[in-house]
Amino acid sequence: MTRREFVGSAAAAGFAGAASRRTSMGLTPDSLPAHRTRNADGVLEIAAKLGMGGGQGSLTSLEPAYLAKVRRLQEENNLYFEVQTRLAQDNTEEFEATIKAAKEAGARSIRAVCLGGRRYENFSTLAEWKAATAEFHKRIALTVPIVEKHRLPMGLENHKDWTTDEHVALLKKYSSEYLGVCLDTGNSISLLDDRYYIIEQLAPYAINTHLKDMGVEEYADGFLLSEVPMGDGMMDMQRVRDIIRKANPKITFSLEMITRDPLQVPCLTDKYWATLPDRNGVYLARTLAMVRANKPNKPLPRVAGLDVEARKRFELENVEACIAYARDRLGLV
Repeated sequence: MTRREFVGSAAAAGFAGAASRRTSMGLTPDSLPAHRTRNADGVLEIAAKLGMGGGQGSLTSLEPAYLAKVRRLQEENNLYFEVQTRLAQDNTEEFEATIKAAKEAGARSIRAVCLGGRRYENFSTLAEWKAATAEFHKRIALTVPIVEKHRLPMGLENHKDWTTDEHVALLKKYSSEYLGVCLDTGNSISLLDDRYYIIEQLAPYAINTHLKDMGVEEYADGFLLSEVPMGDGMMDMQRVRDIIRKANPKITFSLEMITRDPLQVPCLTDKYWATLPDRNGVYLARTLAMVRANKPNKPLPRVAGLDVEARKRFELENVEACIAYARDRLGLV
């Protein structure tokens, strides 16, 4: 079956029919946004039907029957599972219940974020950012003793919030074998960090991953940043794989191929710089030079104007391209 035939049949059948294992790389919910599947059982079912190795997802229930279903999906399909959840809040009992449930469901690790959005969009002043970071530290301080108690490691994603150096400093501050990073291989480019410096610095702390290739393009206020099918972007994915695997030979690679319009990184505007006092012109010049040296070979993905079914087909095509690349070029089998 050709790639196009597989995608067409999968879309038409609603992922019907399990595929044989094609890659050890797993699936993340944001790889299929139009399919609106974030729950653990849904992600694992789709991963199995696409021939992938596992995935990340949220627990939609803490009831024993649901947790047993999630565990059964892993066991029957030889999948790995990582829970996506929030950091602990003041009510730590709720977070601890989720951690207990994650272990019962068979999760090998947790992925969480500090900021759900983007630093340069969410905050207009340095004071706002400092207030947010104080809250983040409070939540991390509540979280770490719980994951240590239950011996379930948590990867805190570099989610367009902390610069790479800030993220490393944060992890050193808490110095726990159960607190590391969910290493996203593209996000921190938006904060003007070098694409390989990000991976080299964070890989020693990697607990789980969001594996992606990236495309860039100039626009009036800075540059566009976009997930693209592996092999179409500017990342040397073999180099990325090797750096992460050297640091953690047992790491799971989870695909985050987000099919959407390119993100705008307005690094030529005043607001962008308001929360980044330690960045300077060197970071800007280096990043813009990188953008200009890596013009996309094909248009960056865009979904504006597509209806839901067209978006679903586009998502599947991009995920399928990444599966083939992971299998044939990265040896993730």
